[in-house]
Amino acid sequence: MSALKIHHRTIYRYRTPMAFGPHRLMLRPRESHALRLYEHEVTIAPSAVVTWAHDVAGNSVATASFSEPSDTLIIDSAATLSLDVDRWPVFGIAASAQRFPFLLSEDDMTDLGALRLQAYLDSAGRVRDWAQGFVAGPGPGGGTDTLSLLKDVSAGVAAQIAYETREDDGAQSPDETLARRSGSCRDFAVLFVDAVRSLGFGARIVSGYLYDPDLDMRGSAGAGSTHAWAEVYVPGAGWITFDPTNRSVGGFNLIPVAMARHISQTMPVSGSFAGDVGAFLELEVTVTVTAAESERPVMA
Repeated sequence: MSALKIHHRTIYRYRTPMAFGPHRLMLRPRESHALRLYEHEVTIAPSAVVTWAHDVAGNSVATASFSEPSDTLIIDSAATLSLDVDRWPVFGIAASAQRFPFLLSEDDMTDLGALRLQAYLDSAGRVRDWAQGFVAGPGPGGGTDTLSLLKDVSAGVAAQIAYETREDDGAQSPDETLARRSGSCRDFAVLFVDAVRSLGFGARIVSGYLYDPDLDMRGSAGAGSTHAWAEVYVPGAGWITFDPTNRSVGGFNLIPVAMARHISQTMPVSGSFAGDVGAFLELEVTVTVTAAESERPVMA
């Protein structure tokens, strides 16, 4: 088990004071049987009224409402948590789903719904054809081993797409990433998700933090950074984590914050301001993920 501290600071600077509209914040780590959250605090300047809610996917979303203008907006998020995920997990995939293709139950098909539909237009079938290239011929038991197929698609993204850091918002479409043969962690996750969806799997985008104390992971900036990856639903095992940027499975070093159908639904900070667009000076984002002093922090 790893006890971790996360500090995520976002600063917007302007030439003149701006009036800020409501800001949507997705910064609270998502608790589960593997992640226990001990403390989380969001500090905002100028002062704001903060309300919390859960979105349709169960993510914790804060809305900050402002009453005074300012030439600087600071959103500071600090969390202490423990993460208990095996580095080499064993997945209890149902016998009926161990070979691909397999049939989902009627309930699973209904509940997965849009998570089985490609999020980007693929009219020429480029992404579908690329994904089909990983489907091996039938083995002794018939079909392709399901987990091996998913691992191959994830590794294929990392092998065929060159990693690059992109500062601009949003993600490339999967077709664009295949054409450019380069992309960021967001682009890797989007391509992987749409590829496995084209094969019939239910999959979702995950955003959060990457803990990299050894400084050997792609997408890392120091010991920690924001990151994007994916989860795929497989009967019996449930949601399996895939990080195509680093060819990893299981998420032993990943701290999820938001899970969604489309990557645009996972932005950490989004909002508006009223004033001269040309008054914007800069955006500064800093993230640190460090080991906590205690292996078992005291509950607040």
